[in-house]
Amino acid sequence: MAEQFPHGVRSEVGRLRTVMLHRPGNELRRLTPRNNDALLFDGLPWVDRAQEEHDAFADALRSRGVEVLYLSQLLIETLADADAREAAIAHTMTDLRLGDTLRHYLTDLLHDKGPEDLAEILMAGLRNDEVSDTGSLVAALHASDEFLIDPLPNLLFTRDSSVWVGDRVTITSLAMPARVRETQLTELIYEFHPRFAGTERIHGWDKEFLEGGDVLALAEGVLAVGVGERTRPAGAERLARTAFAQGLAHTVLAVPIDQDRATMHLDTICTMVDADAMVMYPNVAHRLAAATLKPSADGGVLVEPLRPFLDAAASAMGIERLRLIDTGLDPVTAEREQWDDGNNTLAIEAKVAIAYERNTETNERLAAAGIEVVAISGSELGSGRGGPRCMSCPISRDAL
Repeated sequence: MAEQFPHGVRSEVGRLRTVMLHRPGNELRRLTPRNNDALLFDGLPWVDRAQEEHDAFADALRSRGVEVLYLSQLLIETLADADAREAAIAHTMTDLRLGDTLRHYLTDLLHDKGPEDLAEILMAGLRNDEVSDTGSLVAALHASDEFLIDPLPNLLFTRDSSVWVGDRVTITSLAMPARVRETQLTELIYEFHPRFAGTERIHGWDKEFLEGGDVLALAEGVLAVGVGERTRPAGAERLARTAFAQGLAHTVLAVPIDQDRATMHLDTICTMVDADAMVMYPNVAHRLAAATLKPSADGGVLVEPLRPFLDAAASAMGIERLRLIDTGLDPVTAEREQWDDGNNTLAIEAKVAIAYERNTETNERLAAAGIEVVAISGSELGSGRGGPRCMSCPISRDAL
């Protein structure tokens, strides 16, 4: 049996010991030209190839001694618990589109499923033509290929639905309606799976919007939180207040980010590759600002004025400056490689990072800066707009 390391993450670059991934499954096969926009995918991935690429990603992690946990397997094991099953079904049946008749029918249907089949429906969804004799007007008027339970193709991006802050797991609150059930399933795993017994959870899927891709652990006690369309100011403030109260952080940097399809989260703009080095989209590097949050004497939050992000980060981290590594070699290349998730790297340890192989110029800059690049293929994995960091939720890292 593999050694189990204590759960907890205090930096982006401490040696990675355990990570949670989600191997692409049938939820991706449910994408069509009609629903991919609503389900937040830019294209329709070739699922078999995406699985091959993801398996290579997982193998690259294992080859470096990282324990890989799969969300789907954890969910199946979690659903063996009767209370977890009840909670999962109840959350799924809150969809107001169903109506009482169809809700009762589906509730009975899901109760009849074993853990594996139930997990499959919760992840891949359920189409109208996969049920019969519902007695429901809703089902009768729906097209046969419409979903009664929507698939969750964005489960691939395990970073978004939970993020560890110290030895506690932050259950996030996803802003996009298509993704709400993801974080409900993730919370079930942390609440009911024996692997996480005794783990304290903070925040929650029903709290202010906060997404894991916006949370970076810059150093021990220092968090950066991107604020924009996904994570809202209220979510960043609640996380800061909780982190201060529980001794998980002494400084939180709230970083406003412009929103477009290429900059959804803070980690689509910058990621850490060494204790003092960051790879960053250069077209925004010197426009990025941060409001520094500190704990107040009365248990609240003190908000300092905006200042340049790089200056605020270095100050909070107690270093003279952050080394900056640009994505690409010129503005055009930088924009293209940023769109291809050139700076969405996953550090396995300090000075070693996984990155997509297609971002050749960014990877050359990383290598020139002394960073070992473990390159993986991502031609199909990247169709949902996410790189190695987006696709991984570190559960255990060594302290720096």
